[in-house]
Amino acid sequence: MFSPETNKFFRELSPDEMRQLREAAREMAFASNQPIFLQGDPGDGIYFVKNGLVQISIMVGAGESKMLAKIAPGDLFGEMAMLDGDARSASATASEPTTVYFISRPDLLRLLDRAPRLAFALAGKISRRMRDFNDQYVREVFDAERMQLVGRFASSIMHDLKNPLSIIGISADMACMPDSTVESRQVDKARIRKQIERISNMVNEMMEFTRGSAGGFVPAQVDYKSFVEPLIEEIQQEVAPRSVKLQYVNRPPAAPVRIHPQRLSRVFQNLIANAADAMPGGGIVRLRFGETRREVVTEVEDTGKGIAPQILDRLFQAFAAYGKANGTGLGLCICKKIVEDHQGSIYGHNVPGGGALFGFRLPRASTEPASIQDTGRQT
Repeated sequence: MFSPETNKFFRELSPDEMRQLREAAREMAFASNQPIFLQGDPGDGIYFVKNGLVQISIMVGAGESKMLAKIAPGDLFGEMAMLDGDARSASATASEPTTVYFISRPDLLRLLDRAPRLAFALAGKISRRMRDFNDQYVREVFDAERMQLVGRFASSIMHDLKNPLSIIGISADMACMPDSTVESRQVDKARIRKQIERISNMVNEMMEFTRGSAGGFVPAQVDYKSFVEPLIEEIQQEVAPRSVKLQYVNRPPAAPVRIHPQRLSRVFQNLIANAADAMPGGGIVRLRFGETRREVVTEVEDTGKGIAPQILDRLFQAFAAYGKANGTGLGLCICKKIVEDHQGSIYGHNVPGGGALFGFRLPRASTEPASIQDTGRQT
């Protein structure tokens, strides 16, 4: 049980000051769940718990209360409003039958004038209390952001899986039609297998993204033109139902590059899917290519409204998105990771007259066998 004489806050008081404290302290009893003061009440004094337990809570929404702390015997509460004279910023309720000592603001201020060490002890207690509240707030914010991150990550996965799942469903329906031929079923079977492989690659890419590491892969030396053109033809079939047309400004160069074909395919798929999303009524995606002695350049330009100014400076950050009902920006973040794993670079900006352009640079392959780690980057 707490008494003023044994409390650390008052141990420096002289006998006369202790007498004044006992005279000023008023004992008050509260039943379980009975309010001691409410949020918004005047800050007319400070409380010390003699016995029982007090819960401090704050209203955070319509009818929603959030507990901030539990005050045990010997501890104080109500000090903030008492010191600054403002209204109570939280409510105090007896969690069980509780007895407290109440010292009014004028009486406490007189004691503080006469006992500087008491003021110092009280300031230290307030500082510790604020640190505790800050630590609790930080933990709760991190927990809330972690849950929000999980939700946005799940949303991104579903968005990316929508197209291949749709193709699998259509192909399965066509293969099961009574008048389907053996040849058409074989085509549908190959299309389904291709999309299942694509989903598997997506899942692997997501797992790699969450691990935060580049991961090891063995690159293959390929002819860039031979890699790109069949891929573009495949993607064209996917976006055609959305009235989106892929148009070559010039053909990809027949340049040697060392790549992981499945992973680099994801970059094309993401960039073109984003371009299609930016043109809900249909439009044209222009594909432009270039090459130098050291690198191959690929650009994807759409005829949409362009990149929102709000995200221009954080395009390739995880979950950077604006105005997209089904997107989160994770696709661009993954594109950046894939391109950089190939020792390349990626960029994006608006183009005059509307539309957005995304491009990436990849190093040309050396004529001598080399691992991807040995390939130089264009600067």
